[in-house]
Amino acid sequence: MSDSHRRTDEPIAQRVAAKRNEEFVVFHIGLRINAFWKLHRWVPIFLIAPRMVRELVSDSESGLLESRTVVGPGIRNVGFVQYWDSFEALREYARDSDRLHFPAWQDYYEDGTKEDAAVGIWHETYVVDPDEYETVYNNMPPHGLAASDDTEIVPASDQRKTAAGRMGQTDGTDSPLQTAESK
Repeated sequence: MSDSHRRTDEPIAQRVAAKRNEEFVVFHIGLRINAFWKLHRWVPIFLIAPRMVRELVSDSESGLLESRTVVGPGIRNVGFVQYWDSFEALREYARDSDRLHFPAWQDYYEDGTKEDAAVGIWHETYVVDPDEYETVYNNMPPHGLAASDDTEIVPASDQRKTAAGRMGQTDGTDSPLQTAESK
């Protein structure tokens, strides 16, 4: 697949998978509004987060490969699923006092927000080896890992036909579904 598919909302009219040859990081981060009436606690965080993403996206050297905004469950939870080229790049951004994150992080702890349960902050970081993940997208525009820089979009056929095959656990012939392609 060409890179022109990567930045479009047009579905790729076939089953495809994302293929990366290098380790990468999946980073989930978000906030939960616990007290809607305490606007002064959660609005600043709510407003700075998209600015941080724009800052990262505008810097091709940041290490951020892709970022998606997620909402839910319910309207209290807002976050991002991000793909990074390394944990070191993520850590470097988080601790860089010249970038938006570090001062916001300090403000969160210094203004009493951490002791006031009006807003919760969470994150999870996963370092993923290139042979220890699987993806599939059917009639979808590039999404998630497939929309990340330096990721190849390949047909989900042959060994990549099944989740176990994409994980290298079988040859891909173990599909429980009988499709026209597998008959």
